[in-house]
Amino acid sequence: MVEYHSDVLDHLFAAVADPTRRAILHVLARGPAKVTEIARPFPVSLNAISKHVKILERAGLIRREVLGREHYCHLEPRPLRQATAWLEHHRTFWEARLDALEAHVLAKRKRVHGGGAEEWSATPHSRRRL
Repeated sequence: MVEYHSDVLDHLFAAVADPTRRAILHVLARGPAKVTEIARPFPVSLNAISKHVKILERAGLIRREVLGREHYCHLEPRPLRQATAWLEHHRTFWEARLDALEAHVLAKRKRVHGGGAEEWSATPHSRRRL
């Protein structure tokens, strides 16, 4: 099994759970930007955007560079790659198990109902033969 640092993933998923922070990442995907430039399109205060930026920094998704009085933010994609690897590992794991469950259910249904395929309706206890 692939090893992941849960605290890194915890911070990452908490950071991207907020739509404003996802929007900030979208802005930075186009290139580095000053915090004031990042804040411009949002209907919240500069202080609120600064707090969002700090959360993204803590998650490792943003690197801040201070030049004089200006703070430039750069997107750091490595944590997103780690999250993608974690998600892919679990997707593969669960797909294999769900495929096996589906095959088992279909085989059992075929034995019980004499080989006819069935389609399940929207209500759980009613079904019809195809």
